[in-house]
Formats: sequence, C-alpha cells, structure tokens
Amino acid sequence: MTTELQVFYRIIVIRLSREYAMNPAEHHVVVLGATAKPDRYANQAIRLLREKGYSRITPVHPKLSESEGIPVINRLSDVPEPVDTLTLYVGPASLEPMIEDIIRLKPNRVIFNPGTESRALQDALDQAGIPWEEACTLVLLRTGQF
Repeated sequence: MTTELQVFYRIIVIRLSREYAMNPAEHHVVVLGATAKPDRYANQAIRLLREKGYSRITPVHPKLSESEGIPVINRLSDVPEPVDTLTLYVGPASLEPMIEDIIRLKPNRVIFNPGTESRALQDALDQAGIPWEEACTLVLLRTGQF
C-alpha cells in the first residue's frame, strides 16, 4: 500500500471510530509510560480520562505499583483485556523494543503523543492493520475528539 493510501486509510478509520465511539465507561484505555508525578502529561491524561468518565484505564510502567490510585501493570503482555486505545507516553527509543508486544496487544487504535513518534512502530502498526494517529490525548479529550 502506498504511503498516501495508508494515510487516507488511517484518517478514515480514525474518523469512523470517533463517529461510532463507545460509551467512555466501556472504553478500555491503556496509558503506556504512566507516572505518579502529577505534572507529567501521562499522569494528567489519567486524571482527565477519569474526569471525562473513562473508568477502564490501565496504566503501564515497568516499576510503578500505582498511578492516581489505579494499579499499574508492569508489562504490556500482562494487560488483561482487549484494548480500545493505547496512548503512548514513552520515547521512540523505549518503544522500539516493545513493538512486538504492542502488535500482540491488538489495540483498536494507538495515539502517538508529541515526542513519541516512531517510524518503526508506525510501519509495524500499518502492516498489522492497526490504526494510529499523531495527536495529543489531552487535547483530544478536552475537545471531545477522543
């Protein structure tokens, strides 16, 4: 598939998924790169997800035990249920060793927050037919586009 067709396909899938968005309480969001530090964007995303009614939030971090009172999963391979959205808060160098785990997770979509863009992961997602977008989770939530 050409790059232009991949981009077009990705845009259509993302728009359709938003058009037929599920109830936030039913939407499972995995936050990769969760943190307990309240000033960090990943932590702000967890708080804003809760404010917007998302109750199925799974923070992932290799060493933490909880973030915002939610138990943290230490490995993507331990995420217990199907994932609607995987939102990324780790840099490309950290993401690349996790590509196979992300593909195995089969999220319905992946959000590359600013600074997390990884061509290798984006190519792997394209090959696996998993939609992705470069966007800011906080902005998507605040503008009703999540």
